[in-house]
This record gives sequence, structure tokens and C-alpha cells, in this order.
Amino acid sequence: MPKLKTKKGVAKRFRCTGKNKVKRDHACKGHLKQAKNAKRKRKLSRPTGVTVTAEKMIKALMPYC
Repeated sequence: MPKLKTKKGVAKRFRCTGKNKVKRDHACKGHLKQAKNAKRKRKLSRPTGVTVTAEKMIKALMPYC
């Protein structure tokens, strides 16, 4: 059986944890930082999890996750 290809756009945006959960980075942290307070910027810098429904779609696009 041939190897399955990973969607490279998904691979760049998501990572898998040790327990096969999917992590993602927050949006809205690239520019206009002076309008955001420190607490908001700090929270945006940390990775977060993905919902269950989105996780199923992402794992289909990243077969070796």
C-alpha cells in the first residue's frame, strides 16, 4: 500500500502532542499590537487545543499525526 501524503499547509499550522491531540497557534497576533493589552498578547502567544470536530478533519489531512 502506498504512503499517504500530508497536506503541507495543515502541517505548517498544526502540531500533534504526545497523546495525539492537535495543537494550534492563535490568530490576531501578527500586527496592531499596541492596541492589545499585555494580558491579551500573553494569552495569544500560547498554543491552544482544537475542537473535536476540527481535530477529525485535521487528522484526515495529516495521516501520520
